[in-house]
Amino acid sequence: MAVKIAELTCGAEYSGVQAEIEKAAKEVGGELIYPEVDLEYIDKVNDYLGFEVASANLKLMFARAMSIIEGNTDAEAVFISTCFRCAEGALVRNEVRRLIQQNTDLPVVMYSFTERTKASELLTRMEALVTIVDKKALLARKKQDGISLGLDSGSTTTKAVIMKNNEVVGTGWVYTKDVVESAQEALDAALKESGLKMEDIETIGTTGYGRHTLGDHYKADLVQEELTVNSKGAAFLAGAQKGEATVIDIGGMDNKAISLNNAIPDGFTMGGICAGASGRFFEITARRLGVSIQELGDIAATGDWRNVMMNSYCIVFGIQDLVTGLAGGATPNDVAAAAAHSVAEQIYEQQLQEVDVRDPLILVGGSSLLKGMVLALEEILGKKIIVPKYSQYIGAVGAALISSGYRNLKK
Repeated sequence: MAVKIAELTCGAEYSGVQAEIEKAAKEVGGELIYPEVDLEYIDKVNDYLGFEVASANLKLMFARAMSIIEGNTDAEAVFISTCFRCAEGALVRNEVRRLIQQNTDLPVVMYSFTERTKASELLTRMEALVTIVDKKALLARKKQDGISLGLDSGSTTTKAVIMKNNEVVGTGWVYTKDVVESAQEALDAALKESGLKMEDIETIGTTGYGRHTLGDHYKADLVQEELTVNSKGAAFLAGAQKGEATVIDIGGMDNKAISLNNAIPDGFTMGGICAGASGRFFEITARRLGVSIQELGDIAATGDWRNVMMNSYCIVFGIQDLVTGLAGGATPNDVAAAAAHSVAEQIYEQQLQEVDVRDPLILVGGSSLLKGMVLALEEILGKKIIVPKYSQYIGAVGAALISSGYRNLKK
C-alpha cells in the first residue's frame, strides 16, 4: 500500500515542478495527498506565525498544515516545499515544519525548488519519507541489542563496525576498491578486533554506494540509503537522539548537511558538483605537502589561512592556489589552514544556507578527525562543534544500530 504523503507547497504548479514532485513520490511508493482546509485559518495565519504573510498560496499552505495538526487529514508523512528564491516562503516553510513537528509525530522533509528541479533530485527525500514511515519502529530505536554488523561502502573508503549490546566492539576501515573484497577486508579487521566470529553476528545492515551489492552478498537484514542511516548513527554517537540537531558529514567525494528532529532527518543538502569540499581535497593537499592526512589536520590548526589567497573552490584550481601560496612564501602550516578554511567556507555557503541549522552541530566523516578542519568550521560558524567518538564510522554504526531491530524477528 502506498505511503500517504501530504504535500504542502507554494508555487510548484506555476513553476512546472509539480509533475516532478508527483513523479518522484510515485517512484518510491508514495501517494501525494492534499489536506482539506478550513478557510478560517487563512485569516489567522499572521497571528500564528507572528508576521504578515503576503502570499495567498503561503496562507493556503499554512491552512493545510493546520488541517494535518487537527487530524482532519489522513497523512503518514509531510513534504514541505517552496521556491528557492522566495525569502517569505523560506520563513513560512520553516515555521510550518516546526508546528507540525511540535504537534504531531509525522515525519517531515523540506525542500526549496527552482523551475529546473527534476524528479531525480527529489528521490532521496521522498525515499527517506517512505523509509521513515515503513521502518518507524526500527528508526525509533535508541539502543542496539545483541551482536550487529554495519557495513558502509563509500565512494572512497569502506567501513565495518560490530556492535554488541549498545557498544562498538570492532571496527575496520579500508580504501574502496572492489566493493565485496573491500568490505570483507574491513569486516575481517572488525572481527579480529572484537574477538568474534562471523557466525556470532545476528543482524547485518549495509549502506553507502555499494549497499545493494553488499546486501545481496551478505544477505543483509537492512539495506538503507545514507540519509537516514547517517542521521541515526550521528545522533546515537553524539548522545543527541532526542530533540533537534544538525549533522555535517564530510565524505570522501562529497559532503552533506542534515537537520534532525529526534534523530530523524527532515531536511538535507548534498555537495558533489566538485570534490573541492571533500576528503579528496585534503588528500591531494597532504600529498603536495608531503604529510599524512592526520599531520595535515594538526599543522592546519597552527597555520594562518589569511596568508594564502584562495580564488577558487574548484579542487583543481584550489590546489593551484595552494601551490602559488607556497611559492609566495606561505608556510606549509598556512597552506594546510587555507585548505581547511576553504572546505569550511564551502560547507557554510553551499550547504548550511539550505537547511535549518539547529544546535548541537555534529561533525562526522573521515575529515572530522582533522583538528584544523574542526577549528575552521567553528571559526566560521561561531559555534562549538561536537565530534563524537567513531565519527569516521558513522554510516556503519547507524546500519548496525538500525539492523539490530530485526534480531527478535529472526528468532
